[in-house]
Amino acid sequence: MKTLHIEIYGRVQGVFFRDSMRLEAQRLGITGWVRNRSDGAVEATVQGDPAAVNAIVRWSYQGPRHAKVEHVEIWPDEGSYDRFMVIG
Repeated sequence: MKTLHIEIYGRVQGVFFRDSMRLEAQRLGITGWVRNRSDGAVEATVQGDPAAVNAIVRWSYQGPRHAKVEHVEIWPDEGSYDRFMVIG
């Protein structure tokens, strides 16, 4: 099991980033959460099989069709999740 925290910067709000990430996480079997931040970024904690977590990290660098990701920060995280949720 691998758990990472991801912060995604750029044009990532108002482009269905959170819901698109939720759908991608469900497709990959990943648990955790995603939310918008007040500074315009999106942040998420993702947990699952290392290959699946790596896949959603790669997806985060592009996001949904209308997003323009400029910068992504990633670090190890902790927690236990039973599903993937959009919060906030």
